[in-house]
Amino acid sequence: MTYASRTLSALALGAIAATALSGCVAKQSTDPAASFTVSSTDSACDVSTGTATSGTLTFEVTNAGDEVTEFYLLAEDGLRIVGEVENIAPAASRTLTVVAQPGDYYTVCKPGMIGDGVGKAAFTVTGDKVAVDGPDAEQKQRAVDLYAAFVKDQVGALVSDVAELVSAYTAGEDERARELFPLARASYERIEPVAEALGDLDPRIDYREVDAVAEGLEWTGFHRIEKDLWQPASDALNSDGETPAWQDWAPSTPDERGEYGDLLIADVQELFDYVHSEEFTTVLADQGIAGISNGAVALLDEVATGKITGEEDWWSHTDLYDFAANVEGSKMAFSLVQELAASKGADGQALVDEIATGYADLESALAQHGSLQDGFVPFTDLTDGDRRELIDLINALAEPLSQLTATTLS
Repeated sequence: MTYASRTLSALALGAIAATALSGCVAKQSTDPAASFTVSSTDSACDVSTGTATSGTLTFEVTNAGDEVTEFYLLAEDGLRIVGEVENIAPAASRTLTVVAQPGDYYTVCKPGMIGDGVGKAAFTVTGDKVAVDGPDAEQKQRAVDLYAAFVKDQVGALVSDVAELVSAYTAGEDERARELFPLARASYERIEPVAEALGDLDPRIDYREVDAVAEGLEWTGFHRIEKDLWQPASDALNSDGETPAWQDWAPSTPDERGEYGDLLIADVQELFDYVHSEEFTTVLADQGIAGISNGAVALLDEVATGKITGEEDWWSHTDLYDFAANVEGSKMAFSLVQELAASKGADGQALVDEIATGYADLESALAQHGSLQDGFVPFTDLTDGDRRELIDLINALAEPLSQLTATTLS
C-alpha cells in the first residue's frame, strides 16, 4: 500500500467517524470519589489511595520533584499501560482520566522519563465490569471499531514498509535504505501508544541508544539501523550530549545487519499479530472512548518529548517525519471523538473548536518545512525561531487536548 492510499484510508475513516458520532449524547454523572491526587518526586509516587470502584477514574498528578516526570497506571502484569500522562514539568500538574475495569493494577512515576520508575504500588479496582450503554452506546462503539480499523491498517502498512527497509539495509544498499528509513517509521509513529502499551515491545522497536543503555536493555530496532546508515563522526556525541558516539558501539557487520533486520521484522510482526487478536479487541473495548482520546494526547506528548528536541532521530535528523506522523495519528484519534465532545453543550463545542484550530495552526507551521509525501528538511536546518514557533503551537494545542477525555466522559 502506498503512502497516498494509507492517508486516504485515514481520511476516509475520519469522515465515517464524523457521521457515526453525530447525534444527541446523554450526560453521565461523575463520582467525586473517583478522583485521586498523585505526588511525584525524585524518589516517590504517592497516590492518595490504592483502591477504587470501577468506572471513570481521574488522577491529578503534581510534579514535586526536580525532573520532568511521567505517571502510569499499569495492568496486572506490570507491563501493559492502561493509562499514562507524560511530560510533567517540575511544579506543574497534569490530569489522567481513564475508564478502569475491575482488577489489579499498579501505579508508578518515572522522574527523568527513563528507567523502571519509582514508587510502584498496587492499585485495586472493585465493582462490576463497565459496559458501554445508554443513548450514545452505539456511537461510542462505532468510534472504537473505527480506531481498531485505523490501527490495523497502519500496522499492515508497517509490516511491508519495514520489510522493504530491511531488504535494502541487509543488502548494503545504504542510499536506498536512508530514503526508506523515515517513510517506514511513519505508520508506527501514527499508532505508537498501542505498541508502548505492550511493555517491552516499543523498547525493542523504537528505543534510542541512550534509553536502552539507561535501562540495561539490548539495543535493537529502528535506531540501531539508523546509526549504521548515518555513521557518526569519530568525535561525535550521543543524544545525551555526553557519551561518545563510538563508546561500546561499532558499525554492524553484514551478519549483524541481518540479525538486527530479522529482529525488527519479528517485532513488527508481533505487533501485527497483537492488533489482530482478541486481546486487542478486549483492551479497546475495556478502555472505550477514553482510550482513543488519551491516545490523541499521548501522541502529542511524543512530539513534545522527543521530536521537537531533535533527540529522536539523532543521526539521520529525520525528526520532522516522525513529528508529522505523530500529529496525523493524534488528529485521527481526535476526529473519532470530536462529535461526541461537541455534543456536551457550549463548552464541549468550544473545546472542539479550539482543538481543531490548534491542529490547523500546527500543521500549517509544519508545512513550511516540507511534507511526508515530498520530504522534510533535516531537523538541523530549523532555526531557533522555527523550533520556538513549533513548541509554542504544540503547547497551545496540548492544553485543550488534555481536557478531551474528561469532556467525552462527562
